[in-house]
Amino acid sequence: MKTTVTRRHFLRAAGITLALPMLERFLPRGYAAAGASPSPRRMVCMSTTLGIYADNLFPKTAGKDFESTPYLDIVKDFRSDMTIFSGVSHPEVDGGHASEVAFLTGAPHPGGSSFRNTISLDQFAAEKIGSETRIASLILSSSGGSLSVNRAGVQLPPDNKPSVVFKRLFLEGTATEVNQQVSRLKDGQSIMDLVLDQTKRLQRKVGSDDRERLDQYFTSVREVEQRMVKAEEWTKKPKPHVDAKPPEDIADAKDIIGRTRLLFDLVHLALQTDSTRLVTCLLMGHNSVPPINGVTIDWHNLSHHGKDPEKLDQLKIIETAQIMALRDLMTKLKATAEPGGTLLDHTSVLYGSNLGNAASHDTRNMPIMLFGGGFKHAGHLAFDKQNNAPVAQIYVSMLQRMGIETDQFSSGKGRIKGLELA
Repeated sequence: MKTTVTRRHFLRAAGITLALPMLERFLPRGYAAAGASPSPRRMVCMSTTLGIYADNLFPKTAGKDFESTPYLDIVKDFRSDMTIFSGVSHPEVDGGHASEVAFLTGAPHPGGSSFRNTISLDQFAAEKIGSETRIASLILSSSGGSLSVNRAGVQLPPDNKPSVVFKRLFLEGTATEVNQQVSRLKDGQSIMDLVLDQTKRLQRKVGSDDRERLDQYFTSVREVEQRMVKAEEWTKKPKPHVDAKPPEDIADAKDIIGRTRLLFDLVHLALQTDSTRLVTCLLMGHNSVPPINGVTIDWHNLSHHGKDPEKLDQLKIIETAQIMALRDLMTKLKATAEPGGTLLDHTSVLYGSNLGNAASHDTRNMPIMLFGGGFKHAGHLAFDKQNNAPVAQIYVSMLQRMGIETDQFSSGKGRIKGLELA
């Protein structure tokens, strides 16, 4: 008699509660042959808030055979896995440093007194796929705020202590802690049940327009309730085991590179264990001198370099260290094999800044790099520097690459030209 071996049977036979990685042996027969990716698609979005010096980043030539630059030399091993975009920005996003809150939303005039933010790229995706993993979206920051904004326009709080994030992802709580978490989730579900019951009763007493609005509200509440049910299920499941020591937090907020590297290590572990498929990471600049050899002037001052050669040299030291940390994360993702390719093949990694020219607080011509994700990467896609293409068109491409059906996000209508899905 033939026995079908499933992932569940394997775990039961082994007598353990260990979360295995996705193995080809446990995939449905013919899955890969049908052309579908046997591994989930993922998205990581990162922004460094004090810009990236354009002359060291953007190539002078476009296309796959672009002439490299000092910063692109650092990631030269990923030339076939990346696209760099020039001539892109968010229409109507201005306000200098205030624009960092709109990096993933594209909401207009973030510096204005009547500004109201809109949902960020990661949270839009989380509404569709967030319940498929233990953590709907991992929101990280080296310090300060976050890139993530919910549908109500509220900035979501970040995790900026790697030790706490590691515990949340990989360390089991006590039985009491787990039960308390389940109880809190059930309390939330009971409140949702009450709200839905009251909404149904009210629907019978209002006109057609109000009934339609209540239907939309009813749907939103039901989605929240369903996410709570999923969260309760995840709370009861064992967390994945990783062969890594809990990180030690860096107390010095000026050590942006050290903090960035700790966060990037967590990004790799979270994606590798499929603990989440959506990550944002805000890399905050400071009015202080980072502890890097050769740097003696505070970073914010360096970003307002005025073409001063000494300031440009020191700024290059900081930005080089940043891109080296990015390169090391890409190296880990590409070295991590999984069914159908590597972790980098299945993860779209966006890295850039809300400022195109930090020296003048200009938000046009934003520096944007996209790695991995299973795209047919185009090298350097150069758009009009005076009439920029919407960055949000890149976001639409990323959403579609993840299998989320949409033709528009924020100001982006359709995919960005020149970047094809593999």
